[in-house]
Amino acid sequence: MFTRSELEIKTTAQLRDLCRRYGLKPTGNGGYKTSWIVTLMAFPQIALAQLRQGRGLKSPGFSVIQFLEGVVDEMNSPTDEQAALIKLTMERKVMSYPDRYDQREPTELAQG
Repeated sequence: MFTRSELEIKTTAQLRDLCRRYGLKPTGNGGYKTSWIVTLMAFPQIALAQLRQGRGLKSPGFSVIQFLEGVVDEMNSPTDEQAALIKLTMERKVMSYPDRYDQREPTELAQG
């Protein structure tokens, strides 16, 4: 992901900002450049090791995938107008009554 030479030319502040972008904390004292560099170089391998150990995210089983495919097939895809209504609703714009009650349904379906 990142090479040591690519990271070593960055300032401590730049390294800190890069870690913040990915939600990472320094390894050791955050005042040292090395603490940020170690974190940025190691996190991809640590993340993969955690996946392999079954920590955090887990891949769904075959039966769950089949179930979700069925749910998506049942829901179908929104029309262009329904997609636009969903976007509008996500911006907290509401229709007048009584249509306001039905307006929420496609948005709730889209959010799952």
